Amino acid sequence: MKEIVGRFAPSPSGRMHLGNIYTALLSWLSVKSRGGKWILRIEDLDPQRSRMEYARQIEEDLHWLGLDWDEGGIDGIGEHGPYLQSMRHEFYERALRKLEETGLCYPCTCTRADILATQAPHESDGRVVYKGTCRPARLDPTKQVSPSKTPHLEGKGGFPAAATRIFVPDETISFTDRIKGVQSVNLAEHCGDFIVRRGDGAWSYQLAVVVDDALMGVTEVLRGDDLLLSAAQQIYLYRLLGYTPPEFAHVPLVCNEAGIRLSKRDKSLSMEYLRAHHTPEEILGMAARHASLTPTSAPVSLPDILDIYKAIHSNPQIQ
Repeated sequence: MKEIVGRFAPSPSGRMHLGNIYTALLSWLSVKSRGGKWILRIEDLDPQRSRMEYARQIEEDLHWLGLDWDEGGIDGIGEHGPYLQSMRHEFYERALRKLEETGLCYPCTCTRADILATQAPHESDGRVVYKGTCRPARLDPTKQVSPSKTPHLEGKGGFPAAATRIFVPDETISFTDRIKGVQSVNLAEHCGDFIVRRGDGAWSYQLAVVVDDALMGVTEVLRGDDLLLSAAQQIYLYRLLGYTPPEFAHVPLVCNEAGIRLSKRDKSLSMEYLRAHHTPEEILGMAARHASLTPTSAPVSLPDILDIYKAIHSNPQIQ
């Protein structure tokens, strides 16, 4: 039987909040209830927002709560390191070369303002759907695609002057989410051709997360449901790169009293505030209540939560 491998992959752009702990706890429980391995990966792709001190604080907060990992972290425990995305450029570069060999990549000089100017009124829900302005004629979906390298236009600092996009067909990607059920997403309608590397050389989240999860042997991805639609783009990349997609489970986000999803600006539910006013068992009790594992937010130990989880999810499936 194949080993269950899950992961928690926070961005070190600030202190974690209760929503992050809730997701980390559910991911840890899902893996540990089946004797699997839990990886901690630091997703520090954005150099402007990521800070090493935040990454170290994430590790310290998880240890304080008892949510210890089997592989990963800043010090890179395990065979699939490094576990900081800022140190994994060679893996992403190799994947990009493979994508370029498909003939589906092309340079794009469109700005965000250019893209927004093409949006139809029904796309006012915040989605940015690329209309293929820079797409070359050879990628007409009605014609056979022939392999072709992406011409990288040199910009400042040695980075390409243009972003690299990947063509997506007018195709519906279907998958079964362990929580949300059957999902069907048309790539052309949902996002259009999407970026795999920005013009400043930074790697896209979609490419990096696929490469990392595949190479680290991740078999399940449990995360917030704000990333539900990203799964289709990632499955598309998994296929092109020859990887097997993991099982997905997207959990509802934790919201504040106003019904707005938590962010790192919600100081009252940040780990800084929570640790100053609560014990680990009290914080775990709050997270367990949000996960509907316990009827109240009463303090509870991590071993007790694991026992409760096993009893509820003995099939094992997240309900």
